[in-house]
Amino acid sequence: MAYLSAEEYTLFGLEETTPVSLVIAASDLIDAHCRRKGFGIAQYMERFRVGRSRTVRLSYLPLAAADGAASPMVQARGRYTGNVGDRTAVAELAAEVAAVFTAPNTWFTVPVNSLDLDLESGEVIVCCGLLAPALRDLELTYTAGYEKVPMAVRQACAKLVKNALATPALNVSRQKIDSMWLQYFSDSLVDADVRRLLAPYVAQRLSS
Repeated sequence: MAYLSAEEYTLFGLEETTPVSLVIAASDLIDAHCRRKGFGIAQYMERFRVGRSRTVRLSYLPLAAADGAASPMVQARGRYTGNVGDRTAVAELAAEVAAVFTAPNTWFTVPVNSLDLDLESGEVIVCCGLLAPALRDLELTYTAGYEKVPMAVRQACAKLVKNALATPALNVSRQKIDSMWLQYFSDSLVDADVRRLLAPYVAQRLSS
């Protein structure tokens, strides 16, 4: 996906004759830098180890429901792996009860409505209950992204194109640019200005 249309080239300081392939390659480089599947609404799946806080944090924001969906949360699954290191009476009782319903190391469906989801921060809390201490692994499938590509991302795309045009080794006037080629030169193309523009959009896996 190209983050700039041909009609926007001059608005962002690019020549009208800028190769479309260069803009597409710069957009792909942005996706790689931000570790995203683009900036539209897309589906992601992550697995977490649930700690004592019973809280995990999703990597891709902002959370957004897909067309026709009521929630960004698509599916949740859990796995009981025992309560190693947690030998309280409550934990042992929870392990015994959980073992009645599911075998250890077997994934089972977790009702989405049993999760407390913070749309702004991406924090997900596994609601407390008798079985909650026994849940050790959590797999979440959800949707996240933007209705419109953020302005800072479009500015970064234009800056990457300018950096590529100023890099003699790319020879952009005579060669078709592809993503792999720009990736090879990424250290010089993704400069401090581009990193600053993209910093809020880089997906990061945070510990709970």
